[in-house]
Amino acid sequence: MAMYDKYTSAYTQLAPVVQERVEKKRYPALGFTSNLDLLCDFEVSILNRLLAQYLPQATAAEIKVPELIVTMEDLLHAIIYFCMQGIGGEVEITNGSLLDEHFAWKQGVGGTGVQAAMALAAIGCPSIVHLTDDSKEVCEILDSPHIYTVSPEGELIHTNQVISTQEQEVHYIIQFKKGDIIQLGEERITIPVSNRLILTKVTVNEHVPFFEPFFEYIENHAASISSTVLSSFNCILDPAVLQARLEYLQGHVERYKAGNPQGIVFFEEAHYHSEEIRKLCAETIYSSVDILSLNEEELQSLLAMYSFPHASQDILSAVQGVKFLREKFGIKQGVIVHTKDYSMYVGDKLGVDIERGLMYGNLVATAKAVQGWYATREQIGELLQLEESRVGLEALERISSSEYRDEVVLVPTKYLDKPKYTIGLGDSFVAGVQLCF
Repeated sequence: MAMYDKYTSAYTQLAPVVQERVEKKRYPALGFTSNLDLLCDFEVSILNRLLAQYLPQATAAEIKVPELIVTMEDLLHAIIYFCMQGIGGEVEITNGSLLDEHFAWKQGVGGTGVQAAMALAAIGCPSIVHLTDDSKEVCEILDSPHIYTVSPEGELIHTNQVISTQEQEVHYIIQFKKGDIIQLGEERITIPVSNRLILTKVTVNEHVPFFEPFFEYIENHAASISSTVLSSFNCILDPAVLQARLEYLQGHVERYKAGNPQGIVFFEEAHYHSEEIRKLCAETIYSSVDILSLNEEELQSLLAMYSFPHASQDILSAVQGVKFLREKFGIKQGVIVHTKDYSMYVGDKLGVDIERGLMYGNLVATAKAVQGWYATREQIGELLQLEESRVGLEALERISSSEYRDEVVLVPTKYLDKPKYTIGLGDSFVAGVQLCF
């Protein structure tokens, strides 16, 4: 079947898939952090004016990422670095007023679980979220008949019923666009790829406080929980805090699987603030998960951390790297890599249609990139007329004629050269994939 026909068939089944979940009260459980995002309406002209004022003699060779943003010069170095590279990332900032006086912002929510819940709610699909920042602003954005959380009494509630107990956390999201021209001193730099930089003012998510009634609900109703998404340990800096969270999580996963052996434990990677934390996380929890999911930047950095040679533009090298990770960490079923050109699963045969799950992930993420917000089913349907990514189609052809063809499922994306937004696309992808479990 041609890729266009496969996408069309998957989309035709989307409404029945969602309706079945509603009727049977089957939910993905989505964790773990939440925060208030302030989304920047970024204008390169403002950036260039600030560069002329604060870094008039700077050169591209001098630009480095600061460990912590304290001054306007630090802020500009961070923005320029990620713009030049066309990559996403996170840097901590101590003073949000540096941003407030120069850029316009609108509110959103951050955190893999809550962004995935928003994406699913937009198509009418229910989910259960774990909150850390449970502030009024976050709960208002999440208020939907399709988004549930758990009360202290262990009952499903909507976020308009939550009584706030945790400190608010604000992340500033700067979206930069492919093709914009940066004037850095005497140099003119073209941004090569649209992406985003997250500037975090970490508070509650430095500790990721676990809400035990959430975990107890998942364990006690495991048969109704189709999958559980683990994510968002990347802001933790204290290894002892992370170790305690992971040990608790290992027990939780065992209890969930005891109640639902077919349930999927899904770990979504992130950009970590500490390499030590990332290594501890990988070496402790990966062996407990069924599926590890990550983007191409996360794949490349993880492989580099373990000195595995990887050619980032070579699809067969990517497969080899994924196989190395799975064997090294004992990931139970397989690994997903999601990029702007394709999504790919490498691993054992699953009892679900993972190809269709990858298609749903691609569609939900691409629709978010087009709309700039979480897309409805009708808006997702409008993507069917887009061409598949040429790079993705070439990757599919190489896989189909390689020794890996029986262990790899690869789906080219519906290609979008200049996305309106790249904020939360990975989280939207995660949301779509959960529909196949």
